[in-house]
Amino acid sequence: MDTKGTLSTVEDTRLGQTLIEQGHISDKELARLERMRQRQADGSSLAALLLNLGMISERELARCLSELTRLPLTTVEEYPLAPPFDSPLPHRFLKEHNLVPLRQDKNELVLAMVDPRDDFSVRAMAMMCQQPIRVQVGVSSEITTTIERLYGEGQSKMGDILSAVQQEEETEESIAQLKDMASEAPVIRLVSLIIQKAVDLRASDIHVEPFENRLNIRYRIDGVLQQSEAPPVNMTPAIISRIKIMARLNIAERRLPQDGRIELRVQGQDLDIRVSTVPTMRGESLVMRLLNRENVVLDFDVLGFATDTRQRLLEVLKIPHGVLLVTGPTGSGKTTTLYTALNRLNTTERKLITVEDPVEYQMEGINQIHVKPAIGLTFASALRAIVRQDPDVIMVGEMRDLETARICVQSALTGHLVLSTLHTNDAASSVTRLLEMGVDDYLLTSTLNGVIGQRLVRVLCPHCKEDYEPLPELVRELKLTPLVPGEPVRLCRPTGCAHCAGTGYHGRLAIQELLIMNDEIRKLVLSHADAGQIQQAAVRHGMRTMYGDGLLKARQGITNVEEVIRVTQEA
Repeated sequence: MDTKGTLSTVEDTRLGQTLIEQGHISDKELARLERMRQRQADGSSLAALLLNLGMISERELARCLSELTRLPLTTVEEYPLAPPFDSPLPHRFLKEHNLVPLRQDKNELVLAMVDPRDDFSVRAMAMMCQQPIRVQVGVSSEITTTIERLYGEGQSKMGDILSAVQQEEETEESIAQLKDMASEAPVIRLVSLIIQKAVDLRASDIHVEPFENRLNIRYRIDGVLQQSEAPPVNMTPAIISRIKIMARLNIAERRLPQDGRIELRVQGQDLDIRVSTVPTMRGESLVMRLLNRENVVLDFDVLGFATDTRQRLLEVLKIPHGVLLVTGPTGSGKTTTLYTALNRLNTTERKLITVEDPVEYQMEGINQIHVKPAIGLTFASALRAIVRQDPDVIMVGEMRDLETARICVQSALTGHLVLSTLHTNDAASSVTRLLEMGVDDYLLTSTLNGVIGQRLVRVLCPHCKEDYEPLPELVRELKLTPLVPGEPVRLCRPTGCAHCAGTGYHGRLAIQELLIMNDEIRKLVLSHADAGQIQQAAVRHGMRTMYGDGLLKARQGITNVEEVIRVTQEA
C-alpha cells in the first residue's frame, strides 16, 4: 500500500506520538521509522511505512487516525455495492491514493480514505467530481476491495497473484527447482496472503490439502473449517516448499511427517505458527496452527470460568503439592488454561519449570523445556532431571504414557505441585484412565487434587444475535430454569451479519467442569468404580458438569443450546 500526498512532518509527528501513547510502537521504533522515511525518495507517509512494515494492523491504524482527525471510521456496511458517482473515476488514481467514494450526501461526495490528512487527494477529487468532498477514515484492505469491485477488473489480490502464478511454466520437480519456485515473488506473495487472510479472519488453523485436481485451502474459524479460494493445483509443490522453508523443515523429505515453527509479524501482530506436515497419496498435507501472542489473555474470567468454579479452582491452586489435571480433546484450550494457572502461581517465591512439546507460550519467570525425543529428551527423562532442580511447580504438557504419569505422581508425593493435561471425554474419565494406564490407586488418591474438564463453544455475535422464547417441550427436555425466578426462559440464536461474516458467531469461550477430590471419591477410586459413579459423586459435592455450564451460558445469551449440545455430546 502507498499513502501519498502532501503530509507535513508535524502531522506525522502527531500520529507518531498518538501511536506511542496507545502502546502500538515505542520511541525507538518511531525514530527508526523517521530515519527510513527521510531516506526514501517517494515521500511515503508514516502511515504507509507502518503498514508496509507490518508494525500495526490496518484496523488499528484506521482507529488511531479516526481519533486523531476526529473523523468517523467507515463501517463495512457503508461501502457501496454500485458506484455512487455517475462519471467514471480513474482506477489508478483511486488505488494510488487509497480512497473510494462511499455515497452522495446532499451536495457532497463522501470519501473513505486510508489517510484523511492527504489534502492533495481531497482537492484532486473535488476538481474531478466538481463538488465538495467530505472525508471518513477507511481500512486499507476494505477500500482496495471496493475499488477493485467497482472500478477495477473485479480481481482481488489473490486473483492477481494466481494469474501470475498460472503463467509459470511447469518444470520437472527436483529439489533445486522446488527451492527456486518457492523463492519466486508470486509464490512468496501467495503464501503471505494466505497467512494474512487467516489473521483477518481470526483463524486458528490453516489447512493446505493437496488432491488430484485441486489444492484445498481451508481456515478453522471459531472451531469450524471454512473453505477458501484455492490456488492452481500445479503450484502445490512450490507452496508447500515455501512454507517448509519458512518453518526450517527439510524440503527434500516428503515421505515422513515433519514439525516446525514460523515466527512472523503480520499487520502489527507477533504470530507464532506451528507447522505440521504428513505425507498423503497426492503429496504433503500441511497444517499451520496460528498463535497470536498479543491476543492471549491469561485470565480465568476471560476464558469463561463461572464465578463459583473459578473460586473453587483458586482454592485448589493454593494447595502446595499434588496433581491438577486439565482434560479435553485437541484444540479445547487445555494449554491456555494451564498457562493461566501458571501465571497465577508465577511469583518470585516460587520456581516454575515446564516440559512441553512444543513450548506454546513464552513466559517471563518460568523455565521452559522443549522436549526432543530424537536426542533422548523425552517427557520422562526431562522430568527426572527437573525434580533435582528444586522446583515448586512443574507443568508437564501431556501425560502420554505410564512412565510420565508415575514420575508426575512421585513428584507430587515429594512436595511438588504438578500441572498436566490428559485426553479424556470428561473429568471423571481421567481418573479411570490413569488407573487403566497402570497408576496405583493408593498413589492416585494421595496425590490428585482436582481435574478440569473443558470444551470450547462458539460465542454468539453481539451485533446480530436475537433472543426468543423456546418451546415448552424444549424447556422441559433440557430442564431449563429461568435466570430470574417467575420469568419465562429466554434463549438467543445466531442470525449473521457483516461483523461475523454471516456466521452468527464471533470468538469462542470455554465451558468447564471441576472435579475436586474428596473422601467419597477417594473410596470410589480405591474400589475401582466406573467414571459414571465418580461423576455422580462429584455432582453431589457441588460440581457443575460441562453440559450444565454450557446451558448456563446459553441462558445468559453468551452461546446457544445447539452449540452446547454439539461440543458436549460424546463421539
